[in-house]
Amino acid sequence: MGRCASTNSVLLKEPGVAAVVLAAEAQTAGRGRRGRRWHSTPGADLTFSVAATLRRPARELAALSLVAGVAATRALRSAGVERAALKWPNDLVVDGAKLGGILVETRSAGACTRAVFGIGINCRRAPGLESRLRRRLASLDAFITPDRNALIREISRDLLAALQRFELRGFEAADWEALDAHAGQRLRVRLADGRTLSGIACGLAEDGALRLRNRSGILAVRSGRVVTARAA
Repeated sequence: MGRCASTNSVLLKEPGVAAVVLAAEAQTAGRGRRGRRWHSTPGADLTFSVAATLRRPARELAALSLVAGVAATRALRSAGVERAALKWPNDLVVDGAKLGGILVETRSAGACTRAVFGIGINCRRAPGLESRLRRRLASLDAFITPDRNALIREISRDLLAALQRFELRGFEAADWEALDAHAGQRLRVRLADGRTLSGIACGLAEDGALRLRNRSGILAVRSGRVVTARAA
């Protein structure tokens, strides 16, 4: 597809149960988590979505962005981005700089759930974008010569295979933890209600919640974002 508002929005409107991959040269209204805008360079970055139908219980679907993150990171490492890693809950990073993100949206489909995975990955450095966003960014061209079609194909293939495993066994936290960019570090996490929590990252709970250890014990954070990370 040449241009659309959002590949996720297009696939969410499509009926059917078959797996579908939709890529766009440009998105005019790309989205991140909590309605944030996703910035991408038209015709230069990876912007695509994968739709699949799942039968796992609804209570397990919160882990879908983690499942997708593992699949995408493994595909990127295989393509030559050897230091690609994961930042809870849905960011792809290299050495702490954001490389990409994943947005999962779901719709009930009778006894099943239709899940759409929106994936955005920076292919080429965009001058001035770091300053505008006030955050460090990474791009694929610093590590490999990106072939966008090949990368979309490989990430989509690995994601669909990961979803088949998820259907059989549910979420496996150890897969995500092996790629965790902040394992053992001291994190500050901003919760959905604006409060912050700090503690030492110690993996994930079975449902994908981030586990933090502080003086109160082990806390499980199910909704929020990591705002700072440093060595413990």
